[in-house]
Amino acid sequence: MVITAAVLASRGRLEIGLIATAAAVGAILGDNCAYWLGRSGLSRLTDRLLGSDSNQRRLRWARTQIQQNGSWIIIVARFIPGGRTATTYIAGTLEMPWKRRFLPADTVAAVVWAMFGSALGYFGGAAFEKNLWVPVLIATGASLLVAGAGELVRRRFFDAGGEDAAGDDR
Repeated sequence: MVITAAVLASRGRLEIGLIATAAAVGAILGDNCAYWLGRSGLSRLTDRLLGSDSNQRRLRWARTQIQQNGSWIIIVARFIPGGRTATTYIAGTLEMPWKRRFLPADTVAAVVWAMFGSALGYFGGAAFEKNLWVPVLIATGASLLVAGAGELVRRRFFDAGGEDAAGDDR
């Protein structure tokens, strides 16, 4: 929707600044809803659904990752289709500190994502005039590239030890 609205803004029908602002605010609100759902009593449901020993090992591994790399994970997940919701919910379930870590990382992620989507639609508006699926596909591909690059940077510079803490139960 952000890309499509930005294409319309490139034609003078909407205001690009309002689109980017609304996209960022909407992303932050949605992410925080998922975080607080995870932080609420629904986390008990997660514990019940993931009660097996192997799932509990995975949750411990995820908790360690959230503690060590939580901000990077929140930022990178914003650009992975479907990754944002699961990551923000899990961040709440694993009690990532909201004010000190989650909110700042999520704000950065949402603003960068909103600017990226708005710019893609706005500057590509004329090129995508006949087919609005092209910018969506480009955005998906670019999101995957950004997420992959972020993961490579995280592994290269921020991964302590580089070993798989989840165990060998794959």
